Amino acid sequence: MNSPMEQRYLERLNRYVTAMRNEKPDCIPIRPFAAEFVATYAGYTCQQVTHDFPQCFDATCRTLADFDWDAAPGSMVYVWTGLTQALGLKYYGIPGIDFSPDTAFQYIEPPEGHAFMREDEYDLLIANPTDFLYNVWLPRVSTEIPAPGAPATYRQNLALVKGAMAMMNYFNAFPAQGARMRAESGTVSAISGIFKAPFDILADKLRGYVGLVSDMLTQPDKVLAACEALMPHLYHVAQSGADPEGHVPIGFWMHRGCVPFFSPDQFESHYWPTLKPIIEALWARGHQTLFYGEGNWDYHLERFRELPDKSIVFHVDRTDMKKAHAVLGDKFCLSGGIPNALLSYGTPDDVRAVCKEVIDTAGRDGGFIMDASAIIQNDARPDNIRAMTDFTREYGQYGTAPVAAVPPRVNDGALKSGWPAEFPADTLPGGCIPWEEKRREIPEIPGDEALAKRIFQEIDGLGYLFIWHCLLSF
Repeated sequence: MNSPMEQRYLERLNRYVTAMRNEKPDCIPIRPFAAEFVATYAGYTCQQVTHDFPQCFDATCRTLADFDWDAAPGSMVYVWTGLTQALGLKYYGIPGIDFSPDTAFQYIEPPEGHAFMREDEYDLLIANPTDFLYNVWLPRVSTEIPAPGAPATYRQNLALVKGAMAMMNYFNAFPAQGARMRAESGTVSAISGIFKAPFDILADKLRGYVGLVSDMLTQPDKVLAACEALMPHLYHVAQSGADPEGHVPIGFWMHRGCVPFFSPDQFESHYWPTLKPIIEALWARGHQTLFYGEGNWDYHLERFRELPDKSIVFHVDRTDMKKAHAVLGDKFCLSGGIPNALLSYGTPDDVRAVCKEVIDTAGRDGGFIMDASAIIQNDARPDNIRAMTDFTREYGQYGTAPVAAVPPRVNDGALKSGWPAEFPADTLPGGCIPWEEKRREIPEIPGDEALAKRIFQEIDGLGYLFIWHCLLSF
C-alpha cells in the first residue's frame, strides 16, 4: 500500500507524462520553472541560492511544500556560481560578489572583437571540437587556465581539480534532491539532462551573437560545417543525462535561432538541418525533448511540425499561443503562455483572466501544461503565482479520476534519417583520447586488455563530459 505522499507523486507523474504525450489526464498539470522566485518566497537572497546550491535545494523544497505543483526542476537556478568561480569563468556575474546579492546572476556577452572563438578558427573547431574546447576555449574563458605553451601554474592545476570535483559534487546531488521532492511534497522532477542546438552554442559561448551574425554573411559554409561537427557531441551529452525511464523530457533551451536574431532563411539553412536529426535520434531512443522556446518562434512552427508525433513538448514564451495550438496542437503537448511581466506587475484577477484564456485556447482537450512564459525570477509576486496555481487546479479539470500509476514507456521507435548511424563507431563522441592511441604507449598488457580498455574509456569519458558541461551547463 502506497503512502499518501507516494500516492500523490504517482498521480502527478501520470498526469504530467499523460499531458506531455498530448493526451488528456484528469486535470491540467502545473509545472513552473521557478528560479530565483524560490529565493524570494523562502526568504533567501539571490546570492544564497546561486552561490550555495544546498540552500537553493532547500528553498525549492520549501516552495514546493506550499504550492500545488505537479512537477518542478530540482533547481532552476541551474548555474552554480561556486563552480564558475572555481574555474574563474569570465562570462558570469555572481550576485553578492560582482553586484547586489538580490540580483540574479548575469551572463556577460564578450565585447565585439573579443569572442572566445576567433573568426579564423572554424577549421580548428571542426577538426576536433573537444580538443578545441580544452586548448583554445577554456584558457580564454577562464582567469585561471593559461594557454597551451605557457608555464603551468599552481592556480591552473588547482582550478581544474576544484572545477572537476565541484561539478561531480553538484551533479551527484540532484538524485537526492529528486528523492527529497518526491518524499516531502510528492513533486515530480520536471526534466532530466540538457541540450542546446549547435547554432545556439556558436552564438552563446563560442563566436558570440555579433560574431556569428558577421560569419553568416562572410563564411556561412564554415558555420554550417561547425554546426555539423558539434552535432554528435551535443547529442551524446543530451542522451547521457536523459531519464533512463523515458518519462520526463530533456531540457532544450532555445536562444538565438529565431526571428529577429536571425532570418527565416538562416534558420532553414543552418539551425533546422543541424537540429532536427538530433531530436529524431533522441526520440528513437525513447527521449522526449522540451523545446523551451524563449522568444517568438511563430515563423518556424511549420518546421517543428515535421518532427515525429509526441517527440517534443513545445513551450510558449512569446510565440502566439493560438497559432502554436493551431499548427502543433494535434501532434505535441504545449506549455507556458502566462507572461512573466503579468506575474510581476499584474494583479491576481489579471492572472486568472489570462490563465482562462490560455486554457480555453490550448488546454480544452489535454496536451497542455501550465507554466509561466519564461523562467520565473525573483520579481514575480507570490500572490500572482498562487493565483495561477489555484485557478488552473480549479478550472483545468477534465472530470476524470486521477491515476496513481507509472505510464508505460513509449516512443516513435524509428529514425527519420541516417543520423547518427552514418557516423563510424570509432568517431562517435564520448571521449578525449582514443584507446588505440593510449594502447600504443603500453608495450604489453599481460592481463585482461578488455578490462583495461573499458576502465580507461570510462574515466576518459568523465574528462569529456567535464569540458562539454562547462560549455553547455555553466
